[in-house]
Amino acid sequence: MALTLLEANKYDDGDIKKTAVIEMFAENSDLLRTLPIEDINGASWTYNLEEGLPAVGFRGINEAFTESTGVINPQTERLRIAGGDIDVDLQLIAQNGPNTRSSQEAMKIKAMALTITGKIINGDSALEPREFDGLRTRIGGSQLLTSTGTATNGALSLFQLDGAIDAVDGATHLLMSKAMRNRLTSAARANVGGDITWDLDEFGKRVASYNGLPILIVDVDETDTKIIAFDEAGPSGASNCSSIYVVAFGEEKVMGFQNGEIDVRDLGEVDDKPVVRTRIEWAVGLVVQHGRAAARIWGITNVAIVA
Repeated sequence: MALTLLEANKYDDGDIKKTAVIEMFAENSDLLRTLPIEDINGASWTYNLEEGLPAVGFRGINEAFTESTGVINPQTERLRIAGGDIDVDLQLIAQNGPNTRSSQEAMKIKAMALTITGKIINGDSALEPREFDGLRTRIGGSQLLTSTGTATNGALSLFQLDGAIDAVDGATHLLMSKAMRNRLTSAARANVGGDITWDLDEFGKRVASYNGLPILIVDVDETDTKIIAFDEAGPSGASNCSSIYVVAFGEEKVMGFQNGEIDVRDLGEVDDKPVVRTRIEWAVGLVVQHGRAAARIWGITNVAIVA
């Protein structure tokens, strides 16, 4: 059964450091806090992607039905290994105390969480074979909608946003930048449309919802670069556009998978230099198991939203 990081953390094995690391992962990323993750054996996940339903017809007395079967395409996703080492000089620990090591580990964990969050959106294995493909790479065809309903860049139309939500089978969340969320809340205040409500997440942070769908903020990666910004090329060119992603998280929809939980190892002092080393490693992947499990609206310019 797929569980979020926080749900899985309730069944910890008593490893206090690993428990703290998993919680920090979730705290530093709305996406990693919410994404359900399935444990698997082996190095890959194989599943069937439904491409077409079988035909259903009618027959008369003493007639036969026309045989028809659905189209199922097997898909395979491989695990990708993310992580890093943290070396802290023994003299720094001696001079400044053990918190020196803890603070360095916390920085690495935050960087790793932000890196993986960025790849969930923008990962492209064609450019970097070590990473998995993100939603931007995967979404196309009828699930790729424009902000205006035409092949032009322009203001986000709430009509188009509602259409994108309808295009996803059982939509659960919206993914966007802070700037785009602020555009939506401004539209609601100006009575343009859209029901915006606010709630608190597990860490006490305010989370907005649009028409009942929680808005997950995708902010910056480990280099402090905006993951979703007004710097994308739109359908009519010009790199001043942004996107909104509509997703259905859950079994047989959009989810992560892993072979074992996030691994945190204290390797102690290494042989070649006077440092203590901590290694953090996570074998993780992303799957979109249904053709209508996600949609993207692109070509959105940074102007007021219209109805």
